[in-house]
Amino acid sequence: AVILTLAVALMTWSNGDPSLSHSVDGPVANWLGQPGAIVADELIQMFGLAVIALAAIPVIWAARLLSHVSIAGIFRKTASWLAATLLFAGALSALPAPAGWTVTAGLGGSIGDLVLRLLQYLFFFLPAGTTVTITAFAILAVLGAVMALKCADLSLLSPQLDDDDEEHRLRNLLLRAAKGLWAGSLWLKNAIADRLASLRSHEKPDILTRLAPATGRLGKLGARRIEPVLGVGASRQPATDEEDEDEEDVEDDVATGRAGRVKRSKVAIKPGKKAARDAQPRFRFSTSEDYELPSLTLLSEPRRQGKSVELSDDALEQNARMLEGVLDDFGVKGQIIKVRPGPVVTLYELEPAPGIKSSRVISLADDIARSMSAVSARVAVVPGRNAIGIELPNSRRETVFLRELLASEAFEKTSQSLALALGKNIGGEPVFADLARMPHLLIAGTTGSGKSVGINTMVLSLLYRLPPDRCKLIMIDPKMLELSVYEGIPHLLSPVVTDPRKAVVALKWAVREMEERYRRMSKVGVRNIDGYNARMKQAAAKGERVQRTVQTGFDTETGEPIFEQEQIDLSPMPFIVVIIDEMADLMMVAGKDIEGAVQRLAQMARAAGIHVVMATQRPSVDVITGTIKANFPTRISFQVTSKIDSRTILGEQGAEQLLGQGDMLYMAGGGRIIRLHAPFVSDAEV
Repeated sequence: AVILTLAVALMTWSNGDPSLSHSVDGPVANWLGQPGAIVADELIQMFGLAVIALAAIPVIWAARLLSHVSIAGIFRKTASWLAATLLFAGALSALPAPAGWTVTAGLGGSIGDLVLRLLQYLFFFLPAGTTVTITAFAILAVLGAVMALKCADLSLLSPQLDDDDEEHRLRNLLLRAAKGLWAGSLWLKNAIADRLASLRSHEKPDILTRLAPATGRLGKLGARRIEPVLGVGASRQPATDEEDEDEEDVEDDVATGRAGRVKRSKVAIKPGKKAARDAQPRFRFSTSEDYELPSLTLLSEPRRQGKSVELSDDALEQNARMLEGVLDDFGVKGQIIKVRPGPVVTLYELEPAPGIKSSRVISLADDIARSMSAVSARVAVVPGRNAIGIELPNSRRETVFLRELLASEAFEKTSQSLALALGKNIGGEPVFADLARMPHLLIAGTTGSGKSVGINTMVLSLLYRLPPDRCKLIMIDPKMLELSVYEGIPHLLSPVVTDPRKAVVALKWAVREMEERYRRMSKVGVRNIDGYNARMKQAAAKGERVQRTVQTGFDTETGEPIFEQEQIDLSPMPFIVVIIDEMADLMMVAGKDIEGAVQRLAQMARAAGIHVVMATQRPSVDVITGTIKANFPTRISFQVTSKIDSRTILGEQGAEQLLGQGDMLYMAGGGRIIRLHAPFVSDAEV
């Protein structure tokens, strides 16, 4: 009667009936009323669809009892029934729940989810994607054990054996169970050995070592993941039942030997003609006042450090599946559609499921890094696409050398007036920026983040391209360490300024020079330095004399101003780059004067050809004030200590998750932020 009552309650269960978790005002659909609805709902919440196995076997037993058929070995069969129910619930939890499933847990209920996680923990040494197979084999093993117990009972009840000999019956059962466990352990051992041997033959040892801890992570990795795909030349394995239908496009690409979502950038930096000339002995001089541009041989050649730093496509695919599982554990549904490996970090593009907010994924950056055993992780929206980029650092990073960038054909043939070699993006492509179009640059970063090395690479980019008559420098270095090595170069308008009080004088001179240049350009009738230099070049080619009217004084008798014609020098005006290495020290000594001069230069100096590069290791609001920040639309942030500093310099978080040593975020004038890896230049090269 009890079994029949439970069966009726389960068959008439409805999600709209009241239960312990929710209450409704409508009529109860369960045939047994509210008590039946509560009992049925609790059983389905715990066992899910496994209540079929939970109720079916007792119903069969009840039918046999009603037929006056005795049940032998009731305790053993009860244990087998409970084990089969639990494993069946675990197998159901491993399957993806349909859209109409209203229970908060999986198809196997909360107990099935617990059993699934326990199986994943016990079989952590196997690759992801085998949990369903293990569960299915476990169910078959339990069903076989039930049949074996039934056969054992028949054999024990045969005339050759004594029915009352319980000790003999127990000994036979233990012997059969021991044989089954031994055979199963041998099969499992051989399967694991074959699998590990296959992985070792296709993966590099360092990749296996790095990915090994991830295979033991608890989660739902095995629920809907495909097996790792072997590389070129490996035979393709048959697809298992648990593979997702939405990964058929990946399988098509795997048939060609590599995963379709791994996109490697085919970047080959083409050397320019200057690199070929520098490889030969040089005895010529430049036409610019006998000034010779420095040779590229002074810089270190790009070299590989030890083994290759690139990961195989199989390792990247396995990382992508791991990342999908990590996001699934945090409730973020989606699929990794592209994997873009780079010299320092690898970009995984996540296409989130409908309804997933990007802010929710961005807030999980620290948790993703922890779950992926990474130093840090940066999450940002990919502009113009329905994708979220997740950047994870490589196990070994590649060093970007300045010589490789300066020797490239792109840097040699660029039309940028003040080209700066910023570094490489996450795809390994070289990135150059024009300081004349920025027109000013704000740099922030903590000690050891690569800020000073980045400033050195920018200075060397100017020195390797422009002679002194085209570019002049004013260097302000209150720390007296970073820029003092440039003392004595012909590009300097003055010695390197180390006294903060003298820095005020240098900045005020730059303001007066800016105003003088504007007066000269207004007399000629041009709007910027490029137009002025073109006008002077044209006048020099024609032999034309350019004059301007200047006031030389006042008439002592009439008091009227006296004007005279002044001959304008036809030599072009050089660009002036003002480099301030540490703004915080200057603001502490003469904050108002420094802020006023920098603000005036930032607002007006672009057309006059004067540009400011300002750096600080303390990007707080008292150093980078609102007036200064508003006039520096182009900014670079190396690694900072907190999210507040990142928001101060960039307007958003993310800089605190950088790796240091040249890893930076570059924000152009439009507000778009890209991740770059600055080139390395040693003190000996400088």
